[in-house]
Amino acid sequence: MSATESKLLQGVIDPAHSRIQFKVKHLMISNVLGSFKEFEGKASMIENDFSSTSVTFTLKTASIDTEAPDRDAHLKSADFFDAEKYPTIEFEGKGMVQKDEENYELTGNLTIKGISKPVTLAVEFGGFMTDPWGNKKAGFSVTGEIKRKDWGMEWNAALETGGVLVGDKVKILCDVEFAIS
Repeated sequence: MSATESKLLQGVIDPAHSRIQFKVKHLMISNVLGSFKEFEGKASMIENDFSSTSVTFTLKTASIDTEAPDRDAHLKSADFFDAEKYPTIEFEGKGMVQKDEENYELTGNLTIKGISKPVTLAVEFGGFMTDPWGNKKAGFSVTGEIKRKDWGMEWNAALETGGVLVGDKVKILCDVEFAIS
């Protein structure tokens, strides 16, 4: 079947089978892993040609979870996400460039704290599968790296021995499963 004969697929993220995570350096020697618990996303794609794929994704900043309530409260404050003023982080991507059989690049605009900037994310396509109830699914792993200061998150503390408390680079680690219609 050619790409022009392929079927247009619409999908929504299945939150029960998806994870939105990040990690950032702490004390310049270790990583803190966190996640967002509330999110939603949609994708439109051609079954055998992801070049025209469009993706919209929104997560709730107040749903951040690093397994440390005091740290989570600080991350929700104006020093970082300012969750009260900016309740969501949004991503809108258009088209994926194929790198090899399973790997793609997705470019889009990431909006954090009202600031939109282009980002490029690495996407690994896990495949299509039909679950035991006859529902079609598609799986993707998405990774990338951003600098938090580019989105106005500049809070930090200098360390007595040199360096800083919180790294600027934030690694994005997402595994998402779309329910396809």
